[in-house]
Amino acid sequence: MRLSSPSLLAASLLLSLQTDLVLAAPKISTVGAKFFYENGTQFFIKGIAYQLVPDDPLIDTEQCKRDIVRMSELGANAIRVYHVDPLADHSGCMKAFADAGIYLFVDLDTFHTQIEQQSPHWNATQFAAFQAVLDEFQKYDNTAGVFVGNEVLTTKDGAAAAPYVLAAAHDIKLYRDRKGYRKIPVGYSAADIAELRPMLQNYMACSPNPDSRLDFFALNAYEWCGQSSYTFSGYVNLQKNASGYPIPIFFSETGCNVARPRTFEDQGAIFGDEMSGTWSGSMVYEWIQETNDYGLISYGPPAPGGAAAATNTLVDDGFTRKGTPTPVSPDFSNLKSQWATLSPTGVALSVYAESTSAITLPECPSSTAGGWAVDPSAPLPILIYGPRDHNYTRSRSSVLIVASATASSQGLASATSSAKHSGAMGLGNTGAGSDGWMHAWMLLCGLVGVVAWWL
Repeated sequence: MRLSSPSLLAASLLLSLQTDLVLAAPKISTVGAKFFYENGTQFFIKGIAYQLVPDDPLIDTEQCKRDIVRMSELGANAIRVYHVDPLADHSGCMKAFADAGIYLFVDLDTFHTQIEQQSPHWNATQFAAFQAVLDEFQKYDNTAGVFVGNEVLTTKDGAAAAPYVLAAAHDIKLYRDRKGYRKIPVGYSAADIAELRPMLQNYMACSPNPDSRLDFFALNAYEWCGQSSYTFSGYVNLQKNASGYPIPIFFSETGCNVARPRTFEDQGAIFGDEMSGTWSGSMVYEWIQETNDYGLISYGPPAPGGAAAATNTLVDDGFTRKGTPTPVSPDFSNLKSQWATLSPTGVALSVYAESTSAITLPECPSSTAGGWAVDPSAPLPILIYGPRDHNYTRSRSSVLIVASATASSQGLASATSSAKHSGAMGLGNTGAGSDGWMHAWMLLCGLVGVVAWWL
């Protein structure tokens, strides 16, 4: 239908009003080692991993609203979303989450653009794709943070991939600042690999150049299983390694399901006296019940015939992914009961700010044979350069070569994922149409984007 001029004006005013409402949530920022609301109250994450559908769970407003009712009942104030479509309209879901006081931590990568441990690289194609996600979600005030990677390092021998993760964070932070976006925190979600503790987290935060360190570090940890304790679970060691850490640290995944039912007793430690002075909360894995059996919510029994019966948009991998959210018992109630009793007060920003001058950076881990295989003095493989990048050779030709070589590549690495992600996180079928526009768009932006930055 063709709109008349008055209709166009009304539509414009309505869109403006909707945009203003979306931007109504108080923003989250990092100061020192903590997250804060704009009013100076410390922000503790009570979050859920929310990948309801493989491609993008933030485009179905009505489903978001149905799920938000249960999330609010649970006591959640944050979600983590692993995969999104940067070209989709997310305003409806983001407004609904903002109205409920729920914040988003979103991954910038996809199965096609993620940094790989086996053959790590950080190129203009990946950078352009990361930019697109940031461009989309920076407009929402309830975007609390972005991840440049999830479990890139998956074994004790994977340290060589760490500089590429940090390079991605460096470039995204510079891109964010040069675009004039608010300083949305940029972080990384790490697998819990004992042999890399605490070297990995220290490497990500040790640079004297603030552009070359993360804004926050997060850990996917499943150590606390069933009737355990702060000491027996190993959380005491996680706390020891994180003590004095200069940037916010939190659990980006937790919720071991080896012992059933899940009682989530680790939340008492995370939000209690042992850890709340250091850790900024946790994200529980995960929202929807799938084959991996981590779900807090179900939308009905598995479809007859399993994955082979997934012939409509409501079913994927044999599980219904739309409709009325029904709590998985007793896990949902157990987590609800835990969170209801855990409300750390934290510290007021006005008080905490007085102590930030005493925060010190960790020592950068040295490269050792058979251990941490990264030279802390080696330059990062960055694509763009800032005024504080004094130890880099700024070569116009090298930047152009990166863009040209990336644009001429004919494929992107396939994803690997851990066993626990055999559900939503393990679904790599995004559809031929999605792959087509993504590859074409990324290759074009990869050629133009980095060159434009240099010029």
